[in-house]
Amino acid sequence: MPPFRMEHTDVSSGAHQRIDRILLAAVLILMAVGLVMVMSASGVAAERRFGDALYFFKKQALFSLLGLGVIYGAWCIPRRFFYKGVYVWLGLALAALGLTLTPLGVTVGGSSRWLELGPIHLQPLEAAKVALVLYLAYFFSHKQEMVKTFSVGFLPPLVVTTSMACLLALQPDFGGAVMVALLFFLLCLVGGTRLSYLFSSMLLCGAVGAAMILNSPYRLKRWLAFLHPFQNAQDAGYQVVQSLYGLGAGHIAGVGLGAGKQKLFFLPEAHTDFILAVLGEEIGFLGLSLVFLCLGLILLRCFVIAGRQHDLQDRFTALGLTLIVAVGALLNLAVVLGTVPPKGLPMPFISYGGSNLLAMCFCVGLILNIGDRRRV
Repeated sequence: MPPFRMEHTDVSSGAHQRIDRILLAAVLILMAVGLVMVMSASGVAAERRFGDALYFFKKQALFSLLGLGVIYGAWCIPRRFFYKGVYVWLGLALAALGLTLTPLGVTVGGSSRWLELGPIHLQPLEAAKVALVLYLAYFFSHKQEMVKTFSVGFLPPLVVTTSMACLLALQPDFGGAVMVALLFFLLCLVGGTRLSYLFSSMLLCGAVGAAMILNSPYRLKRWLAFLHPFQNAQDAGYQVVQSLYGLGAGHIAGVGLGAGKQKLFFLPEAHTDFILAVLGEEIGFLGLSLVFLCLGLILLRCFVIAGRQHDLQDRFTALGLTLIVAVGALLNLAVVLGTVPPKGLPMPFISYGGSNLLAMCFCVGLILNIGDRRRV
């Protein structure tokens, strides 16, 4: 029996046929908040590095305009176009991840996670997450009668996801590998995979992850610092400690927009991975509450859209795209709060960066497309 079986909704009545305005409004608010915070968090660093305090803000504004176009395009283009090309998108994503390991890859901070195409820098991980979801949604919607078998219902998606995770680990991007593994496990869980297969795979992944940490002095150091950050406040625990200082200084209403101190070269990556710490410092609990409210509305509306779909591929696709946003937001928040080891994971719609923003906009646009019953 297909999972999430729902009662029929009367399409002729016009219910749920138009674009979900609540979802779109929440996304636009977060993008606007992100623009403001990128301008505030990056001004000093941009002035020192480029002689232009608005350097990162102007680029993020361009990314936002492109993101609006991506939302509109993903909403307008018939979703069957994306469905029919699922193996093409998957192949391109794997090829792009592989190219990061060649001279075409750009090494930043010891990891080759980017591709340089003239003036454009792309992070293939963001497209790979979407391609993986499209593939898994296609697979589970077309293999429901064999999803309980190992050789047909579990091994193919396991091989695909493992290949993607291995390419990410070679960059190395441990956080990216964990992200795609989580997407795989969650979609397998709702897709009907046997729990024994998932449990065995989780044990194997845990063992591999532990081995990678223990055999890498850098990862082991960060893991130990995560457990006791204030004992390593000037070393591996520095980012977490500075993030917590920023959040603690904000109190209810914050110290004032632009008046934060952590962005003054105390907190590394203030406009990217740790932008929520700057937001919490400058706008306080009220600003963070607005972000959480918008994120909650986005996830609620996305899950509602997924639950209303009768076509299994639509349902799994909407759910998987929602999980990309949800898992990304939760992992970023966990890093900022120091509850998981620091990793390069941006906050959706808020952190600086074009690849992640455009990928998140595509996810929202396609979910809006799926929720609009006038489109197929």
